[in-house]
Amino acid sequence: MNLPPQIQESPFKRVRPNIVQSIRAFHAHELQDIAAQLGQHFLYANLAHAHTKQDVLESIAEQFCFPPHFGKNFDALYDCMTDPLHKSGPQPGFVVLLEQIPATPKFDKDAREQLLDTFREAADYWGDRRIPFRCFYSFL
Repeated sequence: MNLPPQIQESPFKRVRPNIVQSIRAFHAHELQDIAAQLGQHFLYANLAHAHTKQDVLESIAEQFCFPPHFGKNFDALYDCMTDPLHKSGPQPGFVVLLEQIPATPKFDKDAREQLLDTFREAADYWGDRRIPFRCFYSFL
């Protein structure tokens, strides 16, 4: 597979273009720098103060600058991450970071998986359009 020169020289040369994975080898500032070098959107949400599904979705909406009519559910999150962006014109790609996803009784393992599944579906959506969408996450 021939990668564009900016990918061949970036730390993303070993990261699939459409993936949701643990942040592991990266730091937030590095991901932001890489996104800037590639000319891609960098979306960052720190969820350390969220405790419930509602808190998590409100934090993401606020930090990603979603419109005020955002529905605060996983379907609305998927919609905001896909269709309006696609309709707004050609996209260069996305680097998304969800830091400190909570692990609380009100945001349990199932809720965390639903959240990550929503971003996996968004990665698939952009992958079908040959637009890179890399989402990294960490847990609190």
